[in-house]
Amino acid sequence: MPTKDELRILQALPLEMKLRRTEARAKEFIDYFGVENCAVSFSGGKDSTVLAHIVRKLYPDIELVFCNTTLEYPEIQKFVKSFDNVTILYPKMTYAQVIQKYGYPFISKEVAERVYNARRCLASYNLTGGTSTFNTIISSQEHFPMRVSQLLGTGGFFSKRYDFSKWRDLLTLDFHISNMCCNEMKKKPLHGYHKKMLVATLAEESQLRQTAWLKTGCNAFEQGVSKPMSFWTEQDVLHYIKRNNLPIASVYGEVVYGKRDGAKYDNTLLDIGNVSLCTTGCERTGCFACGFGAHREKSEGRFVALKHTHPRLYNYCMDGGEYNSEGVWQPNTKGLGLRHCIDAINSIYGKNFIKY
Repeated sequence: MPTKDELRILQALPLEMKLRRTEARAKEFIDYFGVENCAVSFSGGKDSTVLAHIVRKLYPDIELVFCNTTLEYPEIQKFVKSFDNVTILYPKMTYAQVIQKYGYPFISKEVAERVYNARRCLASYNLTGGTSTFNTIISSQEHFPMRVSQLLGTGGFFSKRYDFSKWRDLLTLDFHISNMCCNEMKKKPLHGYHKKMLVATLAEESQLRQTAWLKTGCNAFEQGVSKPMSFWTEQDVLHYIKRNNLPIASVYGEVVYGKRDGAKYDNTLLDIGNVSLCTTGCERTGCFACGFGAHREKSEGRFVALKHTHPRLYNYCMDGGEYNSEGVWQPNTKGLGLRHCIDAINSIYGKNFIKY
């Protein structure tokens, strides 16, 4: 089984060695199942664009599969359609329907999962958010129901390794938070597809992705999933794009030398002996309405940027929203209602905790 030390060693390798290893893992996976039974999961983002470029150099006719959640930037959707042999899948639920059923995606998948499960458990105690009893229970580890910690997994909110206790006030909000959007909008359509998938996820991006790599390495043959770029870093992806003059979606802008600092790029900064690279446009793409990781952004933030670059989409995200019959805030026909949600979170964690 792979180890964290092995992952760190792989992440420190020169890009050329990483490329050779990625090619070997991809070839190993595709040859095992047959190229006609495999496809590259293609989001139109820069990571999956690099993976598609690498794999199609080895297997020019391999299929690309794009899951269109309808929440991708218009530039991403246009970029995807510029490729040949692309299959487009659609989720069965709209984003608004997912939020109405499960809740909004905020903070991180790990935190959102714990908040979602905790609320479900607390609901079984016939408690409702905003009551003194509910707030007393979530304010103290001693009063926190044992079954909540069991549902949350080892340690729950009070894990010794990861301190989730700072997020327990999210349980008092008048809207629900969950991690289910990715499952419904992206994973289910791909899981229902008949081919084995090569996916461009990086272990450095999250604890969940690192844990997944530690369990199976790059190739999970039993699951029919390959993640041959898992040990790459963000800088590796940008350097590959730069070295190969690889076209990427226009929403990213250009890949330039320097380091992101708002709108400024300092060409004198170095990153571990290599010149740092960044994009002049979006740092990440994905779903434009997603709140995961928005509180960690040091520059203007994704929603402020969306306001400047795509005002119509920004208004759809921020406007609208209404309370349902149970007093829970949800999207409506006028928009997703994110302004209300962000204001509520910021009232707990600080005025500019999530910028919009």
